[in-house]
Amino acid sequence: MWSFFLIALLIPLSACLSIPPQPLVAKPIVMWHGMGDCCCNPLSLGRITKFLEQQMPNVYVKSIMIGNNVVEDTENGFFMNVNDQVKMVCEQLASDSQLNEGYNAIGFSQGAQFLRAVAQRCPSPRMLNFISLGGQHQGVYGLPNCFYPQHKICDYVRKLLNVGAYWGWLQNDFVQAEYWHDPLNEEKYRRKSVFLADINNELAVNESYRQNLLNLKSFVMVQFEEDSMVEPKDSSWFGFYTPGQGVEITPLNQSRIYLEDRLGLRELDKSGRLHFLSVPGDHLQFTEDWFKSAIIDKYLR
Repeated sequence: MWSFFLIALLIPLSACLSIPPQPLVAKPIVMWHGMGDCCCNPLSLGRITKFLEQQMPNVYVKSIMIGNNVVEDTENGFFMNVNDQVKMVCEQLASDSQLNEGYNAIGFSQGAQFLRAVAQRCPSPRMLNFISLGGQHQGVYGLPNCFYPQHKICDYVRKLLNVGAYWGWLQNDFVQAEYWHDPLNEEKYRRKSVFLADINNELAVNESYRQNLLNLKSFVMVQFEEDSMVEPKDSSWFGFYTPGQGVEITPLNQSRIYLEDRLGLRELDKSGRLHFLSVPGDHLQFTEDWFKSAIIDKYLR
């Protein structure tokens, strides 16, 4: 009698023990490219997509395209209002059923501050971990290089920004003007910037921006130590020129945004969820080994 019950118990137990453990499925990944690039360039984000898929089999990777093809996607990185781009991406993400349970995000260069705007403005679906690679979170004061060094569009935009970054038509139609930050005229920047000053809560604090950013599990900011494109490079860590001049840098933890906690960055920092990484090399130059160990293994698996 007892042997019967013992066998009856052991059969389902042994059956459970014989089932091999199922591998965890990685959360989907959303990526947004930088200036002069596109969603699917085989030498840039196309290569990153393949590497992510190799490292995390069956992971869903969505590389954002703004427009109907890669040509439009590249051009819109210069000439489409960023607020319109962010709205478009929010709609894309909300309609993608594979993102319903949340996603991790990787922003490359200007795509980093654009994805941060998505996190702040569009909390559903939820962004879990946010990786910023060479983003310009306090903007730029100078446009020394471009994705293509001899690109005529870059030269044209650079000349316009140096003359009138806060002209209304430039703010509305030129992407790089929308995150231009003039430390010599902070008041004008706060009034005239149609994108960056808003997402950085420079004027009245938008509490939903702050709370939505605080929902992140991790906010990882990567700075490239010899960055020749982000000026100043400290913007990758939310640092920027001290107001009134363009030489000395005020780091994030001494800035108004941090001290007044206008974005929740101080709270993220105190809770161990704000991470500062640095990589030797120029803008967006990193090895696959570094990307695997520092980003994939720690924040994306």
